[in-house]
Formats: sequence, structure tokens, C-alpha cells
Amino acid sequence: MLKNIAEDLRNCLPLESMLPSEHLALQKIQQRPEPTVHVDAFLYDEDFIDSLCEEGKMSRNYCMVCGSHQTAPLGGHSGFISHSFSLMELKFIYHHVLPDLSGKLLVDVGSRLGTVLFGGYLYSSALQLYGVELNGDFCKLQEMIIEKYQFADRIKVLHADICTQDSLLQNADVVIMNNVFEYFLDEAEQARAWEYISHNVRKQGSLLVTVPSLEESFSGLQVNIQLPFWVEEVPLNYDVYPEKDIDREALEQIHLYKIL
Repeated sequence: MLKNIAEDLRNCLPLESMLPSEHLALQKIQQRPEPTVHVDAFLYDEDFIDSLCEEGKMSRNYCMVCGSHQTAPLGGHSGFISHSFSLMELKFIYHHVLPDLSGKLLVDVGSRLGTVLFGGYLYSSALQLYGVELNGDFCKLQEMIIEKYQFADRIKVLHADICTQDSLLQNADVVIMNNVFEYFLDEAEQARAWEYISHNVRKQGSLLVTVPSLEESFSGLQVNIQLPFWVEEVPLNYDVYPEKDIDREALEQIHLYKIL
């Protein structure tokens, strides 16, 4: 079913899965020191990207001199950015990272295309799955899928700034944050958002799933958050998929924390 959802969403979005309303994110991706392509990992798996490259619709290469996509390979994960989890990453999170979610409330911060919510509906027993998304265009896309696949009994999408959702965060049993602020907020706003999250995600024993790690997210930001007093990292087993074609590098970006 998630593959059908991905197809529905692909039909509604440009190839790079970014919308004109995402001015800051588009600007930040263009400003990176090496050329970077936004590829949504939920919509486009490796095989799909390969076929797009063969058709000339996408390139894994760029020119070292002018940035044109002509010659050198785009460097691994640094060359491709996704703001959605792939199918494999969603399965890893719901089957191997998180415990049984029966009766639990899960919040996805910056729910974008809704992949975490749809994955949670299909792969977990979570009682309620809330997505908080600032971009109205993405909220409409999520609502379209929720209606088509009849997910409304457990999924709700709020068109809101996460920094207005104190009671939702305080009641959450699981909070998921995937590349959530770096490309969408300037550094002062990122710091403010993280301070807000750390003040409100306080329910003892609740879980926080982040990409990248909190340490990496905070680096370069002026934040006054003492991690050892707020969270404890839970080690994950990244070897649960012995298959050769598993993108282990992507799995290793996923971090789990328990709120103290």
C-alpha cells in the first residue's frame, strides 16, 4: 500500500519533490559547498533513481568547476538530501527501533508528505498519529492520502508551527524528527525551536527518534540544552537487515533517545 501512496504523491509533485513555497530550503540546498540534489527517499528508491538517470531525467554527476551535472559523481549521502524516510527506514523504525505502540500517541514534527504517519498506521498499533506541518501545500497532500486510503480514524494533520503545540508535545509518547529544521529555519529560529522541543518533550520514558543525532543538530547553534539531563541515547542494532543492498549509512543516521 505504501508503494501505491508513493505513486499517488509522485503524480502530484515535481521530480525534486520540493514546492515553490519552500524558499529557504531551496536556497540552502543551492548554497551547500558541493552540488546537492533533493531526492525524496520515500518517493524514489535507488532503482527508481537509476532508471531516471538512464532516462536522462536526473544525474548523479556534477562538474567540479562550475557545478553543472556533467562529470564527477555526486558524493554518496552528501550529494542527495531527503526529508522523508525510505520504505526500508520506515520498516526499521517501526519494527526494530520503537517498541509496541499500542495505546500510544506519536507526533511527527514536520510531517511533510506524511510518510511517518502512513508507515505508523500500517506498521504499528499506535492509537493516534499526529503530523505537525507548517507548509499548507504539504498538509493538503497528506489530507488527500488520508481521505483516499481512509486513515482518518488514527491520523490527524495539523497545519501549524510546532512551537505552538506545547500540550501535544507534552502528551506524546513518541516524537519523530527527520532533518526537520536545518533547511527550513535560520539558525536563530532553529535554536528557538529546539529549546521549545526540549522544554515540552518531557514525559518520562517517552521516546525521541531523530535524524541526524541531537549532537549533530545542535552543532553550530546557540542552544542552552544539557543533553545528559534531558535524554539518554538508546543503542540501536543496525545489523537487523543482513541483505547486501541495504543502505546501512542511512540507517546509521537514525538515533533513538529516551526522555529522563
